[in-house]
Amino acid sequence: MIKNMRLPRIFFGWWITLVTAIVSGLGGVFYIQGFSALFKPLSDELSLSRAAASAAAGIGTICNGSVFLLTGWLSDRYGPKWVIIAGICLMSTGLVLMNFITSLWNYYIVWGVIIAVGHTLGFTVSNDKILTDWFVSKRGLALGLRFALIGIIGVIALPLISWLIATQGWQMTCLIWAGVIFAGIPFLLYFVKQRRPEYYGLLPDGAKAESGSEADIDVMVARGVEYAASLQETEFTLRQAMRTSSYWVLTVVLIIGSVVFQSFNAHCIPFLTDMGIDPIVAGSMMAMMGFFTIPSRFLAGFIADRISRERLKFLLAGALLLMALGIGTFLLSQTVASVYILLILFGLGSGPIIILDIVIRGRYFGRKAYGSIQGSAMIFTAPISLLVLVYVGWSYDVTGNYMTAFTLLAAMAAFAAFLICLVRPPKPPAHISDIRRLV
Repeated sequence: MIKNMRLPRIFFGWWITLVTAIVSGLGGVFYIQGFSALFKPLSDELSLSRAAASAAAGIGTICNGSVFLLTGWLSDRYGPKWVIIAGICLMSTGLVLMNFITSLWNYYIVWGVIIAVGHTLGFTVSNDKILTDWFVSKRGLALGLRFALIGIIGVIALPLISWLIATQGWQMTCLIWAGVIFAGIPFLLYFVKQRRPEYYGLLPDGAKAESGSEADIDVMVARGVEYAASLQETEFTLRQAMRTSSYWVLTVVLIIGSVVFQSFNAHCIPFLTDMGIDPIVAGSMMAMMGFFTIPSRFLAGFIADRISRERLKFLLAGALLLMALGIGTFLLSQTVASVYILLILFGLGSGPIIILDIVIRGRYFGRKAYGSIQGSAMIFTAPISLLVLVYVGWSYDVTGNYMTAFTLLAAMAAFAAFLICLVRPPKPPAHISDIRRLV
């Protein structure tokens, strides 16, 4: 017998969307944008070069790469709830340990390993897996809402983080934020579910289930598969997905988009303060960049549900081109005005990238092995992210500015925009296996 969830009127998937958005937003803003705010004070206290300080984020990508596939597989096989909670506990522990680091190797172990792995488990593929399971035709809207809420949290929280660092010190800020994200666990325990909605007597998107569907899990699961198939979504295993060219093109584009976004974010506040901008003001300017991700995330998700899967790639190409255009504008005219144009265009472009990647992978490869498919793709991001992050810091150390590094980032984003236009939806696999067969 299946467990029927009798929450009236509002489809339970929307509650999942709200709670995971808030919790992952609070964790993600500190790990991604907050690192930029920590960068200078931490580097100064530990007497680190920009390259050495950047390496912690690069080491984090290596550790992430080693656990992305595990995170995705665990979420597919056992459900995402305990994966997320384990990640929150690990990241909170790492933030507490930041108060005790006294050397470069301490810093690398705590931020580059413990916090990075906690972030991967708690706030990445596991969260994406939930919404991919609970939504099909409304997946873009759900993801757009989730990431728009994350953007709102970033706009509010990043200036707060910068203020806390300026007034309380970076160690105390890490301790405070450990408590903030740990407080999300009770909400996750109730709202995050282990399985697809079919196991709770529901169909994806809140679609109406036929009478009698509550009596048999297998019947309900079969109806869920039929519902997704009616929307041109076929369920691949990981091996079947990796045999398609679409998987590899999407993986390369994801790598480039992630590397450009992460590299610019890590060095954004140092870049602004090098121009003579006050650190708190710089944090607010970076938050402004986050503000412009909000409308683009929502609109990208909204539009993605209303266009064919063959045209989704053009939305992603446009987002990547906006990132390249923003960086290019500053390279042509290095003024404070062009900095604002850079931040606005980069925010508009970077916001939809992960949403569109999730939507495209879901539409191409289905729900069954989504976590494993996404996690395996992220493995390849790790070594390239490490190289580019360290290169950006090294380039500054050598030249005294970020111009050469920013030129590379703009070129990478433009190339990814061209490459994604070549992808095509894969043909359905010759044999569609049971939903429990992931590999």
